[in-house]
Amino acid sequence: MRGPSRLCSKNGTFFFRYSSSNEQPKCPSLLDLCIHRITEEMHNYNTFSSLPRDLTQQIFNTLVYTCCLTPVSFQAFRDCSLEDLYLGEYAGAVVNDGWMDVISSQGLSLLHVDLSGTDFTDQGLACLRDCKNTISLNLNYCHQISDCGLEYISGLSNLESLSFRRNAAISAQGLSNISGLSNLVKLDLERCPRIHGGIAHLQGLSKLESLNMNCCNCLTDVDMKPLSDLTNLKRLEISCNKVTDFGISFLKGLRKLALLNLEGCLVTAECLDSLAELPALSYLNLSRCNLSNNGCENFSRLENLNVLNLGFNGITDACLAHLKGLTKLKSLNLDSCWIDGEGLVHLAGHQHLSCLNLSDTYVGTNGLQHLSGLSSLEKINLSFTMVNDTALRKLCGLSSLKSLNLDVGQVTDSGLETLASLTGLTDLDLFGARITDFGTNYLRNFKNLRSLEICGGELTDDGARNIKELSSLTCLNLSQNCNLTDTTLELISGLTGLISLNVSNSRITNTGLQHLKTLKNLRFLSLESCKVTANDIKKLQTTYLPNLVSFRPE
Repeated sequence: MRGPSRLCSKNGTFFFRYSSSNEQPKCPSLLDLCIHRITEEMHNYNTFSSLPRDLTQQIFNTLVYTCCLTPVSFQAFRDCSLEDLYLGEYAGAVVNDGWMDVISSQGLSLLHVDLSGTDFTDQGLACLRDCKNTISLNLNYCHQISDCGLEYISGLSNLESLSFRRNAAISAQGLSNISGLSNLVKLDLERCPRIHGGIAHLQGLSKLESLNMNCCNCLTDVDMKPLSDLTNLKRLEISCNKVTDFGISFLKGLRKLALLNLEGCLVTAECLDSLAELPALSYLNLSRCNLSNNGCENFSRLENLNVLNLGFNGITDACLAHLKGLTKLKSLNLDSCWIDGEGLVHLAGHQHLSCLNLSDTYVGTNGLQHLSGLSSLEKINLSFTMVNDTALRKLCGLSSLKSLNLDVGQVTDSGLETLASLTGLTDLDLFGARITDFGTNYLRNFKNLRSLEICGGELTDDGARNIKELSSLTCLNLSQNCNLTDTTLELISGLTGLISLNVSNSRITNTGLQHLKTLKNLRFLSLESCKVTANDIKKLQTTYLPNLVSFRPE
């Protein structure tokens, strides 16, 4: 049954839409009904300038959410004193410079603007100069914005947040145009490959707390020196750049820095000596760097770390000995490191550890026994490891465990039986495991499961009979089980909470699609390499699945 609901916009106002749910729909308010009626009859209105601003804002938000805003209907919002204009990646129409006249007419009332992914050019930005109270401006993926556009917004002195992700036109010289935006708190320059040498222009932004320069592939140690003056920085992201240990030494004075992302940089364990001078550091990403065991003893000085990512480095169990004192750790990523399991004994005292990634390591039966006392552990990734049914017995005491990833492991039906005591599991990934129809009987113990993946080829419709009892499921992936038929879709048709469903590489046909009519919440559907056509899925979407936004084949 379809029922009306209210969704909160970014400025805290509400807008109206219809949603799908099995719950009894709540009666909409009179205001909701009015807004819904207005948006349906937009052709009757030339202007909303006489309406209260909060009401006009809700009408605008609803039109954007439902993709019903057009260049013509947008004219009705001229001089309406709107505060928020979120048109980022808007799919309802081509948003370009022709819209800027109405946008700029909001004048001093305009506070938040998102034009990400639109066709705006530098000339369009020139119209924003009169909106001097603008606080946040997002221009991500706007490939026609260049240094000239930055010059046009240099007078928006109240800006606190500015974002230019994935822009190849902005250069180091262009950054000089934002040097006077002294109220900037957040600046995003991710994937801007021409800003090398321009970081010096940011030295005067003393209020800056968050700076994202991930994946620029151009920053070097020279660019790190100007950052030493930004003493209010709390977040710094410079992954996939050419920064070395020497460049990191310039960050020693950033005593408020809490998050540092160095993934893919040219640093070694020597940088830890500089990072130990950052007392507030709680999140550190050193994935895909040049770390080895040499110098890892300095990890013991990073006592306040909550999150540590060491994935894809050449460290071994010997490095883990230096993590023993990091008892505040909540998340540890050792993906693809040379860990064989014995080093996990050094994690025994980490009572706050809730997330542990051991994917693609050499952890096996013996290693997991050291985790049995981690009472806070909620999520563990053991994909591509040597873990087998016997090893899983070591996890049975982890009553707090909610998410377990066993991709391409050596787990069979017996392993599922072993895990039956972990009734709190909400996410279970068995991609590539050797689970048969008989093994699915043990899934009945996991009444709280929200996400389940059993892919690999041994399930038939009989196995789906046990899955249909998991009423809490929102995501279900049964792909690559080539013996599943339309009967499986009939069996799971009662899982009305499903948002995502994948039954690719099976014997599903167009006839079986009728069983999906009850899945009103479905947003993602994949039936690739099945005997179904895109046209039949579209018909199903139009008539029965209003929330379906992505499907394959398409």
